[in-house]
Amino acid sequence: MNEAEYRNIYESEERQWWYSGMRAICGGLLEAPLRRLGNASRPLTLLDTGCGTGRNLADLARFGRAVGIDLSPEALRFSRARGATTARAGLLALPFRDGAFDCVTSFDVIYHAWVTDDRAAVREMARVLRPGGLLLVRVPALKLLWGGHDVEVQSRHRYTRGEVLALLRESGLEVQRATYCNSLLFPLLVVRRGLDRLTGRTGSDVGFLPAPLEWSFRRALLLEAALVRRGVSFPLGASVLALAAKPA
Repeated sequence: MNEAEYRNIYESEERQWWYSGMRAICGGLLEAPLRRLGNASRPLTLLDTGCGTGRNLADLARFGRAVGIDLSPEALRFSRARGATTARAGLLALPFRDGAFDCVTSFDVIYHAWVTDDRAAVREMARVLRPGGLLLVRVPALKLLWGGHDVEVQSRHRYTRGEVLALLRESGLEVQRATYCNSLLFPLLVVRRGLDRLTGRTGSDVGFLPAPLEWSFRRALLLEAALVRRGVSFPLGASVLALAAKPA
């Protein structure tokens, strides 16, 4: 992505409905397993691969020592402005020893055009997980929703839940939870993409909506987060979210 898009993300992800809501959904899936994994005598070590502008590292840091990697110097500059600990590295060659981390996260990364081999990427994330460690992967879902935003952020692929499950299992990981998310708004998103195709609209979706819509859409995602926390999984949605463990 270009620097302008990274700045757009940096300025949006603290409060914008999609970013704040998706953080809540991911937290709903990850928080309890991480707390079970925690140990008072040894803080958890966490890695966010493709950390972008760094907002997710702030949430991960609640559980232990969180570090991030990204290939983009622009993204890392914004991450460091948040005070995050980061390094420049690619997902296909992580500069860490085997079993270095208790938890690895990948928020909308392996779908990117520069990740030329998603299987190798998942294997590499599994490699740096310690036995019993957790991998959380989120990717955009369903070719039906392909649009101008995918082009703007250099997407390569939108996934099905089954494809994500296959990637994790092929890497020797045991899937604990897998669900679609951003599901309550899914009908609206389908209509929006259809209108985009009719009108020829292009460009990024990142940005703020009018205040009533921001509030309504955020509340929809917060409701999903509460349901995910209670064990609910959704059959369709704009993203796939999966949690897997490395066999002990």
